[in-house]
Amino acid sequence: MSEGHHVFSALLARAQATPPIDTAVVYPLSEVALQGACEAASAGVIKPILIGPVREIETLAAGLGLDLSAHVLVDMPTEEAAAAKGVELCRKNKTHVLMKGSLHTSTFMHAVMADDIGLRGTRRISHVFIFDVPRYPHVLMITDAAVNIAPTLSDKADIVRNAIDLAHVLGIAQPRVAILSAVETVDPKIRSTIEAAALCKMAERGQITGGLLDGPLAFDNAVNLRAAQIKHLTSPVAGQADILVVPDLESGNMLAKQLEYLAGAEAAGIVVGARVPIVLTSRSDGPKARLASAAVAAMLAEARAPTAIGVETGA
Repeated sequence: MSEGHHVFSALLARAQATPPIDTAVVYPLSEVALQGACEAASAGVIKPILIGPVREIETLAAGLGLDLSAHVLVDMPTEEAAAAKGVELCRKNKTHVLMKGSLHTSTFMHAVMADDIGLRGTRRISHVFIFDVPRYPHVLMITDAAVNIAPTLSDKADIVRNAIDLAHVLGIAQPRVAILSAVETVDPKIRSTIEAAALCKMAERGQITGGLLDGPLAFDNAVNLRAAQIKHLTSPVAGQADILVVPDLESGNMLAKQLEYLAGAEAAGIVVGARVPIVLTSRSDGPKARLASAAVAAMLAEARAPTAIGVETGA
């Protein structure tokens, strides 16, 4: 296996091959938020519209030595007003990506999820981490570790569909989807094993398409072929998963942070299933992760048609 990071550079190159995407950047009033947006613009990935208190944004930019003369600024005094304006621009098709700045995630997502005026589509909105893991030979996606706290079976079906659609955009024609649990056998006492089996049956019956599903699978036999062989698992997914579907937000969040802090992985993150791709960054995200997140969102926006993920024609 490769020992170095190898995924994000390829994603960035693909995003740079197309024109920059108009992106509403909501309340970029921290150093990392403003620099991240400007770096993505300099890389030719996005064309940012900076939304927030303009005087404060300009003061921050001056202190960081950033030139905002080429960017559009929209004056909004509060986090709530900035979030609402960003969502409005996306609904009116004036921007094609929504990016979180330094405002609170709850404020940002409240505007996204608002009835009638938010960005809900026809599917459940979900989050996908895209990981560049040094000792894993290809991209590894984890979902959902940031939005859906305790998803139902129906929610998980949409979470899987959203991740498969994103994988297609990333160039994975038939992604291998591992539905994770603590064990690889169905146990009536462990709800996640039953739901994993149900999701696989849904795929068999054509209710979930575009990928290869298997589960329940424990983490080891989802990502390590030797572990799968020791347990005598015969599966096109075991040992080589592209997508890991976690039982709930808690387990997914812990898994994602373990990969980042103990395995040296780099993570990009994006919210899918909405009317536009949404870059949902963490305050601890570094410049490379923020740039990779913007690149993935730009690729998804470029690939979308009027009837793409969760969008109704004429809506």
